[in-house]
Amino acid sequence: MTRRTDIESGLAQVRDRIARACASAGRSNDITLVVVTKTYPASDVRILADLGVRDVGENRHQEAAPKFAECADLSLTWHMIGQLQRNKAAGVVHWADVIETIDRPELADAVGKGAMAQGVVRDVLLQVNLDQPVRPERGGCAPDDVAALCAHAAGVAGLRVRGVMAVAPHPGDPEEAFSRLAPIAGAVRGIVPGATVLSAGMSDDLEAAIAHGATHVRVGSAVLGRRPALQ
Repeated sequence: MTRRTDIESGLAQVRDRIARACASAGRSNDITLVVVTKTYPASDVRILADLGVRDVGENRHQEAAPKFAECADLSLTWHMIGQLQRNKAAGVVHWADVIETIDRPELADAVGKGAMAQGVVRDVLLQVNLDQPVRPERGGCAPDDVAALCAHAAGVAGLRVRGVMAVAPHPGDPEEAFSRLAPIAGAVRGIVPGATVLSAGMSDDLEAAIAHGATHVRVGSAVLGRRPALQ
């Protein structure tokens, strides 16, 4: 089998899972699939684009920046889905159309400053930490602090708050976790009416996320196969 055939097969299976999950939840299939391309080569990104994928996700600036440059001719939306340090905010703004991991006011400020310096506006999602108790090392804002973070980020020039993002606790029950995320997403929409994105669900739990209102799912290995080792 060729690499394109492998990817095409994985993509078809994931798209079918999404369609079945939407049907089970009584939802129209308007889910955005973000294919997580971290550690995979730019050649895979090109295959994905040729197969109709329009959103890709990366989590390490030092890997994503050259990959973005190599694929600059493609019509793609690039998502930053990894934890972000303030000192890398300006660099990430250069390639990421959507930054999904805003979890503290000072990071929102740094990303906004970088966006303004480059003359752009970047879509951002507020990352919610669903662990109980909250585990700071996993990234994300504590649920009780999300409203304040939203109000702050909404006032930062260069940012457009589009919604929330979360990763299910591990170990844990993704159904229960995503059920707690849904009202938080609703509260964010109450502050910023245009913040309609709910990014949740990965290869192992996308069905649970869709059942609880996910608009975006982030899937890597189920589409692209076993993840290559980092160099």
